[in-house]
Amino acid sequence: MIPNKKQTGSRHLMKNDNLKNQYRINEQIRAKEVRIVGDDVEPKVYPIDQALKLAHEREMDLVEISPNAQPPVCRIIDYSKFLYQQKKRQKEQKAKQVKVNVKEIRFGPQTDDHDYNFKLKHAKGFLEDGDKVKAYVFFKGRSILFKEQGEVLLLRFANDLEEFAKVDQMPMLEGKRMTIFLSPKKKDIPKKVVKPADQKSDRNENE
Repeated sequence: MIPNKKQTGSRHLMKNDNLKNQYRINEQIRAKEVRIVGDDVEPKVYPIDQALKLAHEREMDLVEISPNAQPPVCRIIDYSKFLYQQKKRQKEQKAKQVKVNVKEIRFGPQTDDHDYNFKLKHAKGFLEDGDKVKAYVFFKGRSILFKEQGEVLLLRFANDLEEFAKVDQMPMLEGKRMTIFLSPKKKDIPKKVVKPADQKSDRNENE
């Protein structure tokens, strides 16, 4: 069978597309017979030559979508459109993935209450926005002697944020820093309690 322009163009697309290794098309399909599914084609098993002929008659491509099936499952579609739809779907899925940011809050080992409350307020805001919080005490010079004081401060910080956060990592000293990691708690959506009066009202509306 002589490949038409559309088939040649599709093979060119395969060489340059990120999805090229996922699908075989046209003469790249090695099976002797394939099951064709989709619109305008009787869903059944065809010899590969007949399947390619059907695709050629419609000026479309034979695309292998389930290579591990017995026999492999194919669709007769416009391959460039198919790739576009696949890319669009991947883009939409990527957009739905929630990106988690990590916000840093720095303390000194002898942070006063005013500074502490200011940073606590910021941390609440970060957690309510869905961000993680990395809070740390930085020990400068001889202040490393106050590492126990730094640990107490971080534990107090976690306790004051108990309503908003869970502790991912307890205070840990690394070099001149003692760090604690917090992540936002998932908010439970309150269930609506249906009162007898509401049920009666709903029945009346349905009637």
